[in-house]
Amino acid sequence: MADNIPVILRKMENWQEWRKLKRADLIQHRESIAAEDHRNWSKGITASLEQAFPQLQRCIVGFCWPYRGEYDPRPAMNFLCAKGATLGLPEIPEDLGLLQFRRWWPEAPMRVGPYAIPVPDNTELLTVDALIIPLVGFDQQGYRLGYGGGYFDRMLASATPRPLTIGVAFEILRLDSVHPQPHDIAMNFIVTEAGIYRVTDLGLVAISNDECAAEHPLK
Repeated sequence: MADNIPVILRKMENWQEWRKLKRADLIQHRESIAAEDHRNWSKGITASLEQAFPQLQRCIVGFCWPYRGEYDPRPAMNFLCAKGATLGLPEIPEDLGLLQFRRWWPEAPMRVGPYAIPVPDNTELLTVDALIIPLVGFDQQGYRLGYGGGYFDRMLASATPRPLTIGVAFEILRLDSVHPQPHDIAMNFIVTEAGIYRVTDLGLVAISNDECAAEHPLK
C-alpha cells in the first residue's frame, strides 16, 4: 500500500493531466466494444430509462447526440417524445458562454455543430428539467469524467433550480475515483447496462427500476 502513495499523490497534484490520459484511454476502450455487446448493453440502459423514470415523460429533457461509441440515447428519447416529453439538445454559444439547449424532435431541422456533432438549427431555446448526460467515465461517488470542456459543470452550477442529472455509461467505464475537484458536480443517478445507481453521500447505491420509479425525484 505504501508503494502506491506517491502515485496517488502525483495523480492528485496533476489531476488535469491524469484526466487527460484517463479520458483518452477510456474513449479508446469504449470505441473497441464489440458491436453485439454495445447493442445489448444499450438496450439495457434504454429499458431502465424508459421504465424507471416515468416523470421524464412530463418534463423538458436534455440529452446529447451519441459521440465516439457512447450509448445512443435516441431510442429512449423517441419513447419519451411519444409519451409527451419535450426534448432538447445542447448548443455551445459562439461566445463560449453557458451551455444552452434547443428543442429537438425526430424531424427537427439540424446543422453540423462543433466536433461534427449535429445540433438543432435555430429551434426554440429551452430550460431543461432533467439531463441525460453521457459519461466518459464515472466513479464510486457518482462523479463523472467528461471531455474536459467543463460545459455541463458550469451550466449546472448556475442553474436554479438545478436539473435532475442522470449519467449514462457502460460498466467498463467505472473508476475508483475521478479525483473530484471543487467545481465538479456529482450526478443524481447513474444508469448502466447493469442497472440504476442512486448517488448518495456514501457513494453509489443500486436500486431497482420499480424503486426508482416510485421515488419521483422530479416531484
